[in-house]
Amino acid sequence: MTHLFTLETTGCGLSWFTDKVFDFIVTTNVPDLFPTRNCCTDLRCKLSLFAGMGNSTTCSNHLGIPPAKGPNAVGCSDFMMDHTVKGTFFRLYYPCVAYEDAEKPDWIPSKEYFYGLADFMNINRGLSEQIFNYLFGSFKIPAAMNAPYKQNGKCPVIVFSHGLGAFRTLYSAICAELASQGFIVAAVEHRDESAAATFFYHGKTEEPEEKEEESLPPKPNPEAPENLVEEWMYYRSLKPGESEFPLRNKQVLQRADECLKALDILIQINSGKKMENVLGTEFDWMTLAGYSSTLDNKQALRVVHEQAINIQNSMDLCRIAVMGHSFGGATVIEALCNEVNFKCGIALDAWMFPLDEEIYARVKQPIFFINSEKFQWAGNIMAMRKLVPPDSSSTQRKMVTIKGTVHQSFPDFTFLTGNWIGKILKLKGEINPQVAIDLCNKASLAFLQRHLGMDKDFNQWDHLIEGKDDNLIPGTNVTELP
Repeated sequence: MTHLFTLETTGCGLSWFTDKVFDFIVTTNVPDLFPTRNCCTDLRCKLSLFAGMGNSTTCSNHLGIPPAKGPNAVGCSDFMMDHTVKGTFFRLYYPCVAYEDAEKPDWIPSKEYFYGLADFMNINRGLSEQIFNYLFGSFKIPAAMNAPYKQNGKCPVIVFSHGLGAFRTLYSAICAELASQGFIVAAVEHRDESAAATFFYHGKTEEPEEKEEESLPPKPNPEAPENLVEEWMYYRSLKPGESEFPLRNKQVLQRADECLKALDILIQINSGKKMENVLGTEFDWMTLAGYSSTLDNKQALRVVHEQAINIQNSMDLCRIAVMGHSFGGATVIEALCNEVNFKCGIALDAWMFPLDEEIYARVKQPIFFINSEKFQWAGNIMAMRKLVPPDSSSTQRKMVTIKGTVHQSFPDFTFLTGNWIGKILKLKGEINPQVAIDLCNKASLAFLQRHLGMDKDFNQWDHLIEGKDDNLIPGTNVTELP
């Protein structure tokens, strides 16, 4: 698969990006941009020059994932049900009780995710870990880790599916914004070998899960649950001569099933059933606290532990949606086809290739395609048109394109790179990334209110669903096939 084809068909689209980083730092002679500084030929200085995008204090003060803008503070916590590879793993974003000095989680949770990104791009793990850690290792997600849930009526639910080569934390700007607006969002980490990396556990007396390709041997982890050994699963690339569609179609079926499993877990939690979280996080999944935000931090935490209220019925299970980017967009379509509890779906720059032709006629729910200007092509749009006909006046099926955007305008990478290098690496478009993500979020909220029957003020952005904004195109910018 060529770099161009990889860029046009992958969910996270980072292969071309990392090859360019690697070539810049390792295989090219970088000119001495500062003749008085001979140190510019060593690795650290090359990284500094490259990074106008990195995490050093000299070049990234203005970079970072933007905080959510809604009326609620945002918390997040990880949940793993069943420690095996067949289990379910997601990060939950939710409205939380605000308190000072809340712990914000790392954007990249551990070095194994750097390894996964390196494997996805087929480059050396050791050096790429240094590069990724230097550029992105200090960034935090704008949410309070394991913060107490804020009781404020029933919250609608969204299940979010990541793109190819991504994982559960890479869309935090979108997920946190939705949570700040009163949604509970479960960002699934897929175990179909389409994620850059993910993990599960096996018992110390159990044999490791069999894999088609050898990966790193399982190893003890001091933070792993007792009597369990952590095992990592990395991205599976196409084998020489392998046809792509059978693999991607098998993966999208599993991805949709994993979204359904995540929803089922939330439904069971909502019913009051105690669910064991393998990860043993501090967040109590069976409780929420009904106290005033005027309490100080110690009082708030004490109330959480001493005056727990059952989480039963905190989720509005009549208002459930599914959302995803790229390969996750295809997962949205597959999930809608298989679960009537998903009342609508939002597909961000969807990659339609993995879907069976017969699936389109089976999708009955409202769908909203939000596309970038630079990623889509005629064949992909043709597949979308089977769900959103160009001459349709239906309010249930919509498509818009955000001007000046690229495929990476939806994941968080777009906020973590400087302007010029971000454009060179296709992580930024011509539009300000904050403007683009605001348009995406506001249009999504308006669509969700319309089709989930919510009593909010998100309808103030209804015009965005129709593409009525200077930075939007109704439908597509792509010349469509007759």
